[in-house]
Amino acid sequence: MSVPTMAEMMAQGKSPEVLFWVGCAGSFDDRAKKITKAFVKILQKANVNFAVLGTEESCTGDPAKRAGNEFLFQMQAMMNIQVLDGYEVKKIVTACPHCFNTLKNEYPGLGGNYEVIHHTELILDLLNSGRLKIEGASFKGKKITFHDPCYLGRANDVYEAPRLLLEKLDAELVEMKRCKSNGLCCGAGGAQMFKEPEKGNKDINIERTEEALALKPDTIATGCPFCNTMLTDGIKNKEMEANVSVMDIAELIANAKDL
Repeated sequence: MSVPTMAEMMAQGKSPEVLFWVGCAGSFDDRAKKITKAFVKILQKANVNFAVLGTEESCTGDPAKRAGNEFLFQMQAMMNIQVLDGYEVKKIVTACPHCFNTLKNEYPGLGGNYEVIHHTELILDLLNSGRLKIEGASFKGKKITFHDPCYLGRANDVYEAPRLLLEKLDAELVEMKRCKSNGLCCGAGGAQMFKEPEKGNKDINIERTEEALALKPDTIATGCPFCNTMLTDGIKNKEMEANVSVMDIAELIANAKDL
């Protein structure tokens, strides 16, 4: 997809308007790679001058910190800050709320100060400024419900950007009983993504999937690769893959007509 790296840009004496922080999921998880590609497609369509770190990007340290390994987190963070500051990065966009929250709220304490935005905020800004135009008619009559990622919603109060984007698709936005500041976790936060759940009556992702399915949506929209995985697993558990899709907002926007 010919995405430039910061090293290549620097060699040409250029600097991008924004650094796209891809994140571990967006780099290595086959499902999340599709979200990365959809977002890149949007950035290129809007002629955004951006770059990625490529092999110089390392994990932000979020899973280590949430699992209680502060020492490992600080090691990972300091390495990243060194790289970011070396390239004089000012503005970062990411499609992962875990990366978003960590870069925005945890890095300043270690000397890494950047303007950090979530991809839904940037896409909305591109639409509002006229740099991006979409024709959402292909979603007309479709019912979409949005699952609020914990680290986007309750941790950082970003509720409106994803919903405003869904409204631009001409779809019918239906809200789950637990949404916005009262949203329910998908079950992957706090490094739970990387381990089996403790014994109990029901997995959280199944509980959340049932809440979504109660609305009979065509699509469950997410803004986080972890949430996407957990809800996709929930849909598979209910054998509803043929009826309901789980899509990142970037994918929905990229699939809108005319993009």
